[in-house]
Amino acid sequence: MKILVRKFLEKESTAGLILIFVTIIALIFSNTFLSEFYTTFLHTKIELRVGDFLEISKPLILWVNDGLMAIFFLLIGLEIKRELILGHLSTFSNIALPAIAAIGGMLVPALIFVYFNFDNEFALKGWAIPTATDIAFALGIL
Repeated sequence: MKILVRKFLEKESTAGLILIFVTIIALIFSNTFLSEFYTTFLHTKIELRVGDFLEISKPLILWVNDGLMAIFFLLIGLEIKRELILGHLSTFSNIALPAIAAIGGMLVPALIFVYFNFDNEFALKGWAIPTATDIAFALGIL
């Protein structure tokens, strides 16, 4: 059993599979009778304390949104910068297609969101949220 788990964790596709699995679980939890438990879980307080010097107490959802997502996008930005300077995207001819795909990857989810929420002024304020999801799933699929 240990060997199977180790082999699974060593595969490059493991992170993508886990991302897709956890996304499906989150969608099920948030859209069924389990949504109350899901909301309670997301709002569970997590506290980081270093003596009396430092104390940070936030709900789990804010640790993810403010902390982990910032680190994730920092790493993505550094990777893109490296590719632009030294890698495959260092020439205009190599960057054209990925740039168009990236713009489409942001524009299409935003337009789909606007289409489904056009009559809800409050929901329309969240149009930018789906524009950021494609990079995580694209990396997970890769």
